[in-house]
Amino acid sequence: MTTVTALPPTYDDVEVVVPAPGEGPGNWAGAASAVLADGVIWLTWRVRRPLTDGRGVSVVVARSDDGVRFVPVTAVSREAFGAESFERPVLVPLREGGWRLYLSCATPGSKHWWVDSLTADTVEELPTGTRRLVHEGDRDTAVKDPVITVGDDGYEMWLCCHPLDEAGHEDRMTTRRLTSGDGLEWEDHGQVLAGREGQWDARGARVTAVLPGGTVLYDGRPDAESNWFETTGVAHWDGEALTRAAQPPISSPHSDGAFRYATAVPLPDGRVRYYVEAARPDGAHDLVTCVR
Repeated sequence: MTTVTALPPTYDDVEVVVPAPGEGPGNWAGAASAVLADGVIWLTWRVRRPLTDGRGVSVVVARSDDGVRFVPVTAVSREAFGAESFERPVLVPLREGGWRLYLSCATPGSKHWWVDSLTADTVEELPTGTRRLVHEGDRDTAVKDPVITVGDDGYEMWLCCHPLDEAGHEDRMTTRRLTSGDGLEWEDHGQVLAGREGQWDARGARVTAVLPGGTVLYDGRPDAESNWFETTGVAHWDGEALTRAAQPPISSPHSDGAFRYATAVPLPDGRVRYYVEAARPDGAHDLVTCVR
């Protein structure tokens, strides 16, 4: 794999890739993941509307030759999975050929989440592809927002976990690392990231991007009131542990400051193209991109 020493994303000089679906808080386009395959950047994201319209309503998959202008290819609705809401999806070109779309699904009437999947020969066929449960969490743990990388020896997942053991505090989050030979059956290697008391990420820490050189981006927030308005931190993975960089989090200069769910695409020229869900002045969140 190519070694990348990545500069982190910033709000400076961002371009809007997918605007929010409406004006004002709760209208968000983001929670995206992206991958470069055969010269094409594939991007998948969650479309969210305010609580009155049902939160994460669909997942869209699109393609682009330049990384900025995207053409939608297909979409999946939450109703197809019996989910109350969708959060971050992940599109993965499989080692053995074909494609898999991982979906973060909310269990209706609860704070529980699970990770499901669709597998097909082509991206266009994913909505009617083979469905397979990936991780169901358990009574005390909601699981969502996976980050999945593909290597020579298999698949690696960084999974966001929300403890459900204390009512009213289900927004807390940690990250666990898992590995797999086929991307469906996973071995859990334990927690690798959690909140730090008294720090900007005290309420939780969610890995959002892992680059080949070990640069890791993660979401964090200081308190429950900052839920949905996370900002981005930087860390390094040495193969055994994550070490957080001593720098303030990266945020949007607008409204709630959200700058979250960063995903990274290493480019052939050595730079990195990032996609981030970022707050705009009216409180909506656009999906934006920058190159570093």
